[in-house]
Amino acid sequence: MSAVKQLGYLVFEVSDLRAWEDFGTKILGLQVVDRSAEAGFSLRMDSYQQRFFVEHGPADDLAAIGWEAAGPAELEQIAQRLRDAGHEVAQGSAEHAANRNVAALICFDDPAGNPVEVFYGPKLADEPFVSEVVTGGFVAEDQGFGHVVVVSKDDAKHEEFYATVFGLELSDYIRCEYFGHKIDVTFMHANARHHSLAFGGGQLKRIHHFMVQAKSMDEVGKCYDRFLFSGGMVHQTLGRHPNDKMFSFYGYTPSGFHFEFGAGAIEIEDGWQSATHDKVSEWGHHPPQLLTKAYRRQGTR
Repeated sequence: MSAVKQLGYLVFEVSDLRAWEDFGTKILGLQVVDRSAEAGFSLRMDSYQQRFFVEHGPADDLAAIGWEAAGPAELEQIAQRLRDAGHEVAQGSAEHAANRNVAALICFDDPAGNPVEVFYGPKLADEPFVSEVVTGGFVAEDQGFGHVVVVSKDDAKHEEFYATVFGLELSDYIRCEYFGHKIDVTFMHANARHHSLAFGGGQLKRIHHFMVQAKSMDEVGKCYDRFLFSGGMVHQTLGRHPNDKMFSFYGYTPSGFHFEFGAGAIEIEDGWQSATHDKVSEWGHHPPQLLTKAYRRQGTR
């Protein structure tokens, strides 16, 4: 059983707060909360007070990954396992916890240097979540907000760290070639969500992408249209993955890293058997440059 309940939140440091507010609300369909004119704002998608903290700064990258523990005893157990393994652990201040809307938290870096926070006692919102554009809402709550894919310097060491410290379990691997690029990604789960965390090398930033999951395929198509007509840059077209069966597309955030918007993923059940997949997608998820080449060929006929 995992020592953490779910992937609770992400913290981004971004250079353009206005662009992120438009992206978060008009494209992803999230709700702005806890706005500060200079410092940033948070984004909500379910009963939790927030799932994304968007803070102003030059990095345009991931600033922290927040995992939820069940309570103070579980948080201390995780902290002790980290100390026993020789990792530095900082106790979050009362101000830090208040800013994150949690009862308490600890902070440390994973083996690749990705900043991690573990917390308990998240604040829940007073009003039900309502999205102006994703009317069906999101698959979140007990499964966490979605998943994140981060950089790893040593995949085996990374997997052992998260299995030992958090009790995350292996979902599967994807190892293949994708349009000339070597893909070697490890997927791990904390609950019924197929994976809350994935990692691999060869990434330019700490984060490759984060994913939010809507409740229907139509919501994915509508988001795809919203993103296209907003002038957004698609990274991978609509497709379906072989491991979690997610129907999704990928685009660029205002900070240059990617997001995935999907629906229809399978869930982890008792007796799950991990596997190694030799392709990124069952179909689709192609670079949009392929479409450009196809249009050009069509135009010459």
